[in-house]
Amino acid sequence: MNSKTKIIVLRMKELIYTGIFVALGILFLVLLFLMFRPKEDEPDTTPTSPVEESNSTEDAAAQTSYIPGVYSTALSLGSYTLNVEVVVDENNINSVRLVNLDEAVATMYPLLEPAVDSLATQICTNQSLEEISYSADNKYTIMVLLQAVKTTLEKASVQ
Repeated sequence: MNSKTKIIVLRMKELIYTGIFVALGILFLVLLFLMFRPKEDEPDTTPTSPVEESNSTEDAAAQTSYIPGVYSTALSLGSYTLNVEVVVDENNINSVRLVNLDEAVATMYPLLEPAVDSLATQICTNQSLEEISYSADNKYTIMVLLQAVKTTLEKASVQ
């Protein structure tokens, strides 16, 4: 029998380093799994919710007559200022749009333009600030824009 015995010499320092790297690798894999797994509490489709407003001035806005014209309210986003412009005639809200929207603002706030388009369509269709629906993705953007539109319509309303 020609059996060769191999002797392996392991140094304690190498064992400690190997153990640390294995532990860090396992921790890294667990963190990756936790970060990128699908969330059970979030539904696949984004629900829409009506805007909750407690002011009764919006109830009157649906029946309010306006002074025809173009009205605007300044909206400050970071160091940029844009205007929310609302065009009204005596009884109708004709359009809602953003003015002074440059490329830097559109890049920094990508949900701004789609939110304004959605909001303008709903306001012009309903002729009211009530029953506005929005997705959970742009809830706060819609609320800021809705407040600016409300302020603008208060300027346009007959007192």
